[in-house]
Amino acid sequence: MRLGYALWIAQGLLGLLFFGTGVWKLLTPIPQLAQMIPWAGQVTPSFLYFTALFDLLGGVGIVLPSLARIRPGLTVLAALGCAALQACAIVFHLSRGEGANTPFNFVLLALALFVAWGRRYRAPVPARR
Repeated sequence: MRLGYALWIAQGLLGLLFFGTGVWKLLTPIPQLAQMIPWAGQVTPSFLYFTALFDLLGGVGIVLPSLARIRPGLTVLAALGCAALQACAIVFHLSRGEGANTPFNFVLLALALFVAWGRRYRAPVPARR
């Protein structure tokens, strides 16, 4: 029972964070975004918007299928996608000598893997009949 609550909390936090980050990256002008996160001004706009799209999809996918109980197994896939995105972000930052920027990515990676594990093996959400 407690695991189920912990998973819902993790899913909600990840959903809000990823969805919000995606919207933020899409709606904030790149020069303004680059003042807050310098790499945003150092990559192509296509790359930035590509990451924003994956943020949006991950945020929706980690919550909506379980909440609606329609194909809830997609939550596991979304969580794995969010984990992969964070692993790529860690490698990206480390390759640029920005290791100090990675602790939050590690936290998000761990939460996403927790959701994938929990919803796959310990507390799967049953599909609506």
